[in-house]
Amino acid sequence: MIKLFAGARGEGKTKRLIRLANDHLDITDGYIVFIDDNKRNMHEIHRNIRLVDTSEYPLSNYREFVAFVYGMISQNRDIQEIFIDGLCGIIEDLPNEDLVTVMQALAKLSDDNDVEFFVTLNCDPATLPEPVKALMV
Repeated sequence: MIKLFAGARGEGKTKRLIRLANDHLDITDGYIVFIDDNKRNMHEIHRNIRLVDTSEYPLSNYREFVAFVYGMISQNRDIQEIFIDGLCGIIEDLPNEDLVTVMQALAKLSDDNDVEFFVTLNCDPATLPEPVKALMV
């Protein structure tokens, strides 16, 4: 399952995502991973949530990002939830057609490995392709 939060910068998506991740510590049996493009929010994220700063791993396209996520799950099958903050900031070049492909890959990964994804995008929701809009909460 993928839950997508999209909107302009400054609308509170990151704070909402952090609160959601911290709240889910009490209701999940597995591990939670929070993927961000830097460490600016590390003091707001509970210490039991694994923060992954992708600035240490330059991901230039969607294929590298999907492989990155597959690698994390292959190393720890107990990951149940992955929170991805600012997907468009993590992947250097992400046109709409690649965004659809990323979401399809995450959906397959979710189904195959019983992992939930929570993703934020800094963009105008009206500009998103229909398959991506369908994932918005």
